[in-house]
Amino acid sequence: MQILTDDRAPDGRIEREKIGRKPTMTSRERVLAAINHQQPDRVPIDFGATGQTGISVCALYRLREYLGLPKKDLDVFEMVQMLGVVDEDLRKIMKSDVIGMNHPEDSLGVMNTGAKKRFVMPDGTPTLINAGNEFDILPDGGVKMYPQGDRNAPPSIYMPSGGYFFDIIDRAPEYDEDNLTPREDFKNFFSVMSDETARHYEKESKRLFTETDYCVIGNLAGAGFGDPGAIPAPFEKHPQGIRKFDEWCMAQILYPEYVQEVFEMQTEFMLKNLEIYKQAVGDNIQICWVSGTDFGTQNAEFMSTDMFQQLYKPYYKRVCDWIHQNTNWKTFFHTCGCVVKLLDDFVDMGMDIINPVQLSAKGMDAHMLKEKYGDKLVFWGGSVDTQDMLPNGPPEEVAAQVTERLDILSKGGGYVFNAIHNIVGDTRAENIWAAFHAVHQYNETHFGR
Repeated sequence: MQILTDDRAPDGRIEREKIGRKPTMTSRERVLAAINHQQPDRVPIDFGATGQTGISVCALYRLREYLGLPKKDLDVFEMVQMLGVVDEDLRKIMKSDVIGMNHPEDSLGVMNTGAKKRFVMPDGTPTLINAGNEFDILPDGGVKMYPQGDRNAPPSIYMPSGGYFFDIIDRAPEYDEDNLTPREDFKNFFSVMSDETARHYEKESKRLFTETDYCVIGNLAGAGFGDPGAIPAPFEKHPQGIRKFDEWCMAQILYPEYVQEVFEMQTEFMLKNLEIYKQAVGDNIQICWVSGTDFGTQNAEFMSTDMFQQLYKPYYKRVCDWIHQNTNWKTFFHTCGCVVKLLDDFVDMGMDIINPVQLSAKGMDAHMLKEKYGDKLVFWGGSVDTQDMLPNGPPEEVAAQVTERLDILSKGGGYVFNAIHNIVGDTRAENIWAAFHAVHQYNETHFGR
């Protein structure tokens, strides 16, 4: 049975929306209120708008089936993590208030021309990827894919048999520590936005702004300084220089000038692209996704505050300053883990929104975060733990965790509902629905809608 305007409870019952409980804000107005630290008419929801608030195609396929939606091959918008595009039918059921505007090319550097090819996940989930991608299915069931769809280059990502996402393959040759050439090494890593891409953003942002009432988040990226998911460059045919994550971490101590030169180069390109992006999208987007670099582990920050302030903060501040001085956009940053010691620097450098708010990491206490930073940072996520509770817990405990965290984080605005990072491939559909049904019930109980 197809569900379009109904709520489905975790036990499978269908609950009709209550007549007369009309929202007083549009989705866009709701999110804008929240990110400006005002109390919206209900807790706003994000389901699948970014590469860190999304859902594995495998979990998405099962969720659609659970909710009675038509079966279909699912479009993929992020190739490494194999995240699925959330269609309008499901977005309505989940009551999402946010929609993402993605790159016209995927994370392997293959352009989305509209032509697709079928790719079946190890668990049988049927997906559609950009037609220009090339892949090999190995004898053991693993899969390798090629950068820019070029089989003359070494494969850049690998999914093991039975996997749900790809790992990035380290391909850069050994570097000469006595002859470091950062600008030469990264000359193919950064680029100025093409006219074709700018026209895509202009057209797509106008469509999303005028034809929907969603809050539009522009998933621009480009300022993920030192991002371990980008440095190995799955989109480059032949990466050079310091690209392995462990070597990059050591380079911050051994060769800080190298790291700074790369960041200086990255900032130059980012500022040029922001100028083009602004001309293309104007006020059609309300949020700009800036960076996905992780600065925290489960137990501590990746680096000292001194290192962050020396190597990272100045470049982030230049980017955030440009955005705040030239646009009305809010800046969106993703960083996992324990980042307690860096929060003051995040605020000072111009971070508006922090995601995923990993409350399971050491020191990331919800009460502390809301009390100390609730008027300075917007918390986007944190509603349910995707490492343990969401995939493994009973539905009623999933719902209870959501409700408990909403009570803390959503008061007075400054909060958008989402899980702690993407929903992973083996998560049960009933648990996903339990989490979102919990926020629907919370909104009905506390706001009457």
